[in-house]
Amino acid sequence: MIKLMATAIWISLATTGALIYAFQSSMQSDAEQDAEPTPFAGLDYVRTGIISVPVFDDGKVHGYFLARIVYTAEGRRLAQLKLPAEALLTDLVYTHLYGHPEIDFTTRKNFDVENFRETLRSGLNERIGEDLIREVLVEQIDYLPKGQVGTSQTRPASTEESQ
Repeated sequence: MIKLMATAIWISLATTGALIYAFQSSMQSDAEQDAEPTPFAGLDYVRTGIISVPVFDDGKVHGYFLARIVYTAEGRRLAQLKLPAEALLTDLVYTHLYGHPEIDFTTRKNFDVENFRETLRSGLNERIGEDLIREVLVEQIDYLPKGQVGTSQTRPASTEESQ
């Protein structure tokens, strides 16, 4: 009878200890998830495809603005978005470029890259409704004149074109 009681007490203590350990472990994982994401953990780097924006004036296409953009965001929250962030980003690139017709793509005189990046980041966060996008990085920006379309020659937008 004493062996039966000792076994019952031992099983109760083992079960209680297992429950306490499981509860503490689950609380630690919640604390880790609430930790601030850093570039080393918690942030995803999402690379877009090439975004091609036609540049036209007076009904004629003069060339194409090409951009490849990388943005950083919390991967867990990014996966919960119903509308892909890349679609929103593409829309914002078009909106920014068509909203600033004074930009001369051939010489890049009036193109402020820092302003472009910040406009995209703040616009995405505004549309999403929270500060999800941490940083927008420009991987590539090119301008392709209409005469070079279909050839393998591209010219970076930063080079000067003599006219």
